[in-house]
Amino acid sequence: MNDDANNSACAAFQAQLAELIASGEDVNNHPHLQNCEVCRQLLAELETIAEAARQLFPIVEPPDELWDHIESAIKSEKEFSVSETLDGHDSGSAG
Repeated sequence: MNDDANNSACAAFQAQLAELIASGEDVNNHPHLQNCEVCRQLLAELETIAEAARQLFPIVEPPDELWDHIESAIKSEKEFSVSETLDGHDSGSAG
């Protein structure tokens, strides 16, 4: 493969790389990587960066009671919204 064709194939692969990674499939098995050291190296560097980012910002599970607080806040907001609507409707119909 000549340099122009290889550069074109690399550009096409790299353009879809984020989408491939997001899909969850094993990008290392992509056919382009079988023959392209440049893109294999790029992927390895991206994986190193991603791992370092995971170490900097570990995934922390929220406490169980957080979901209870969120649900309670939503219910309170709904109740407030309904009572506000009823109050506004009642005063509007009286005049």
